[in-house]
Formats: sequence, C-alpha cells, structure tokens
Amino acid sequence: MSLIPLDAREGFIWFNGEMIPWQDAKLHVLTHGLHYGSSVFEGTRAYNRKIFKLTEHTERLAQSAKLLGFDLPFSGDAINKASKAVIEKNNISDGYLRHVAWRGSEMMGISAQKNTIHIAIATWEWPAYFGAASKMAGLKLALSDWVRPAPNMAPIASKAAGLYMICTLAKHKAEAEGFNDALMLDYRGYIAEATGANIFFLMDDGKLHTPLADCFLNGITRQTVIGLAKKLGVEVVERHIKPEEMGKAKEAFLTGTAAEVMPIAQIGDFHLTPDKMCKTLIKAYDAEVLGNFSGKSNAA
Repeated sequence: MSLIPLDAREGFIWFNGEMIPWQDAKLHVLTHGLHYGSSVFEGTRAYNRKIFKLTEHTERLAQSAKLLGFDLPFSGDAINKASKAVIEKNNISDGYLRHVAWRGSEMMGISAQKNTIHIAIATWEWPAYFGAASKMAGLKLALSDWVRPAPNMAPIASKAAGLYMICTLAKHKAEAEGFNDALMLDYRGYIAEATGANIFFLMDDGKLHTPLADCFLNGITRQTVIGLAKKLGVEVVERHIKPEEMGKAKEAFLTGTAAEVMPIAQIGDFHLTPDKMCKTLIKAYDAEVLGNFSGKSNAA
C-alpha cells in the first residue's frame, strides 16, 4: 500500500485562526523556524472524536513556546476549540492531531525579535505508531550513541522541534540495524528515554521504576500511566537508573501519545518477556482514554 505524502493529502488545517484547504497550508522557505529551530509542537490523540488530555497538551504547547522566548498568538481556549473543530471538519473519529507553532520570515538571523508567531493544527487517521503487529511481541531497542543534553544545554522541558534532531538520527541508525527504536542515555550516563517515548521497567522488587524526568520531557502519557499504576496498587519509583540495572528487569514498556503503552522485548543485549504488567497497563490505558477505567486490574 502506497503512503500519501503529508503535503499531498486532502482535508482541512486550522492555520492562524482560519480553516483552510490542506494543500494551501504553506510557509516560506526563509521561515525562521525552518532555519533556526524556533518551533514547538504537540501530538495528541482523539478517541471516538474526543481529544485525550487536550487541555494539558495545549498548556504544554504554550509553556514550550515561552521557553523558546515567544508567546502563542491565540489563547488556550481558542486552541482547544480549534482542535475540536479540526477533528469535526476532517471527520476524524480515532486519529492524531499535530499542533505546531513557529517564528515566521520577517527577520533572518539568530535574532528574531520582530518575527510573527504562527500556529497550525492538523489531524489525520493514524494507527499504531510501531505497526499493527501483535503488541505483546514487544519492541527491539538499540542503544543510542546520542545522549539527552543537560538542562543548561537546551530547553529540555519544552517540546521544541530542534531537540528531536538527535532522536531522528538515533532512530534511523537503529532501524538500519534491524531494531524498532533506540534507547537514549542522558549526559550523566543514566537511562533517559526512547526517541519519542518514555520508558518503564518492572524490576525484580515488584515495583515499576522509571527514569527521573530531570533532563527530558515529562510526558503526559508518562504521567497518566504513573497515575493508573498507583490506582491499581502498583508502586512507582522515579529515580536515576543505570544501564546495567536492566539485567534486573522482568518487563519493560514505552509510553507516549503516539506509542500509547508499548511492551519491549529487547534492549541491546538485554532480553525481556512482556507479561502481566504490560497487559494490565495496556488495558488500563485503553480504558482510560475511552473514559472507562475502573481502577481494577483486568489483566489475563
């Protein structure tokens, strides 16, 4: 099946306050965001036409923009309404939304004080991020050569476009070597995250351990899964985790808006078997996004 390029699709995109035809949503080649990475974005999912955690994503978009030195030209309420309108206009029931804001083309150079801030929202149907094969088979992760930077090296609390450059490099190398994704360490050598998702480990103490989000994005799905696990009576420990500690892990999984909850079968030379914990949290998250989570485990 051939994939239709994103710039050749039909539909509508909300662009600077107007709903315009999909293929008319264009910007100039001298846009500051293209040359200097002065762009932030969000990814959200809609389930049965309802956008999950929309307010939280909109608030993070605004915070990311502030961390890059600009304010969004629309209020949070306006962006939320536009997001819902985009879903309706494109007749999307279960899909993905991409919010993006960037500096325009008035000035070209490091300084861009007078550049107009633009914002757009698009949506499309998007199936499982890592493919439709059995989730419980688990992903294979390589160990990346790239590391997440220190807080004084980049605006690590923002979802800034430029921060994902090394993620693309890491993922491309991993895929070329037969892996699905790559696990990145941080600047100190601790486990950080995958290229677009946070990571959790079920350790031999029966607790869920996840890296402390002190130099990478504290994902909204990460926060949701922590909350679900605690409601299910699972203790969650947020701490610095050394790579060699993966030998003590019984299960592991990724979390993210696109990835949702995705089990892991291999990380470098470490092999894991996705089992009850993965099943439990997949089912809990699936129920949560549909508004049906009861707080009781229904794992097989």
